[in-house]
Amino acid sequence: MIRSVLLLLNMIGVIFFHTFFEGGVSVKINAPKEVIAGTDMHIQVTLKKGNLESFSRFQQDLPAGLEASSENSNSGDFTFQDKKIRLMWFRLPADDEITFTYIIHVDQRLKGKFSLDGKFSYIEGNERKSVDANQQSVTILPSPTIDRKLIVDINEFEKSVIPDLNINESKSLVCIRQKPNLQEGANEIFVNLLLCKQDKNSFAKIEEKIPEGYTAEGIDTKEGTFTFKNGIAKFQWMNLPSEPYFVVTYKLIPKEKLKTKSLVLKGSFSYVEDDKTINSEVVEQNFNLRDINKTQVAGLMAQAKQTAAKNKKKNIVSVSSERDENDQPTTLITDLKTGITRKLSETDTVEGVTYRVQLAAGHKPVNVKSYFEKYKIEDPVYTEQHQGWKKYSIGSFKLYKDARDYRIHIWNTTTIGDAFVSAYNNEVRITVQEALMIGNQKWDK
Repeated sequence: MIRSVLLLLNMIGVIFFHTFFEGGVSVKINAPKEVIAGTDMHIQVTLKKGNLESFSRFQQDLPAGLEASSENSNSGDFTFQDKKIRLMWFRLPADDEITFTYIIHVDQRLKGKFSLDGKFSYIEGNERKSVDANQQSVTILPSPTIDRKLIVDINEFEKSVIPDLNINESKSLVCIRQKPNLQEGANEIFVNLLLCKQDKNSFAKIEEKIPEGYTAEGIDTKEGTFTFKNGIAKFQWMNLPSEPYFVVTYKLIPKEKLKTKSLVLKGSFSYVEDDKTINSEVVEQNFNLRDINKTQVAGLMAQAKQTAAKNKKKNIVSVSSERDENDQPTTLITDLKTGITRKLSETDTVEGVTYRVQLAAGHKPVNVKSYFEKYKIEDPVYTEQHQGWKKYSIGSFKLYKDARDYRIHIWNTTTIGDAFVSAYNNEVRITVQEALMIGNQKWDK
C-alpha cells in the first residue's frame, strides 16, 4: 500500500515537473491583423525562457513576396535567407522573459491572407527541444497606388509571372506630375514633379507647357535651374543629383483671379544616354509626391509606364516644338536648285545635337526659292514651325564652332546681318546653351 502511494506520488511529480517546465517555456508572436501592400509590419516575439541560457534558435518561414529585416534582436544573430527568418543565441540573455522585434516588408503587388508561426529550439540537458509559437493570421490589403492588373494573391505570388517593380532594376526613366490641386480662392497653384532617374547623372531637362493666363516660378529645383519663357516652364540640369529619385516644385500664378476648373498641363522629360537624347512624356498621377517612399515610387513608375505605353508615342519630344499627326517634326526642306519642297524624313534626321544657321523668321509663309535666291543662298533651306513662327535656316553641323564659322560666312557674303546659330536635339529645337551642355562643348562667340 505504501509502495503504491509512493509510486503514485512519484508519477504525479513527474507529470507536474513536465507540465511546469513546458508551461515555463513559451513563444508568443504579436503581429498586426492587417497590413497594406507596399508597407512594413512590425513583429514582436515574446519568449518566456525561465532559466534557459544555452544555445537557442528561433525560426520562422515566410511566404514569397515578404522580406524581413532586424529591428531589435536582443543580442541574437538575425538572418533572413531563402524565405527563412533565423535568430540565434550562443547564450541567451539572463532575463526570464525576453522580447525581440523585426520588420516584414510586404511587396506592393500582394493581397490575401497568410499565417505567421514559428519554432523556438534550445538545448536542455544535452537534449534538443523545441516549442511552437502561436499562429497568427494577417490580411494584406491591396495597395491603392498599384494597377489592379499587377496585384496577385500571396499564395499565387511565387508561381506568377509578374513584372518586377524594383526601382533600381527598371531601365527606363520616368517623370510623374502630381495632379494640381485647385482650391477655391487660391492665388497660386503648386505643381510637384517626381523624377525617377536612378543612376543617370548626365544632362537632363523637364519642360512643362503652361496654359495662357499663368506665369510660373521655380520653388524647389534640386540643384537645377528654372526658367519660364514663352509659356514654357523648364527645369534643367548639367548633371542630375545623385539621388535615384527626387521631387521638384514650381508654382503657377494666375494673372487674374483663379477660377476653380480643370487645369491641363503637358510636359516632357529628356535626358542624355550614350550621347543620344531620350525623350518621354510627363505622366500625371493623383498622388501626394511630397510624402512618398521608395516602394510607392516603384508602384507609380509601373503605372506611369503603362500610361505612357497606351499613348502609342515612342518619342515624346520637347513641348516647345510642333509635331504633325504622325508625331514627326513639322520641318520642310527646300532645294533651291530645283525649287522642290518636301517634309523632313527619317533619312534627313540626325540623331543627337546639331546646329544650323537661322536666316529669317516671320508669321506669314514666303516663297522659299525666290526669297533666298536673292541672297545668293545655295544650301537647302529648312522651314520649321516653332512657337507660332515660320523659321528658316540652313546647314547642319555637329559642332557649335562650325556653325558659328558658317554664320560669320553668311554675314560676310550676304546682306543678312542678323543670322544666328540655332540648335536642335533629334531635330527638336532647343536653346544653344542647352545643346552645348548636352554635347559638353565650349561656347565660342
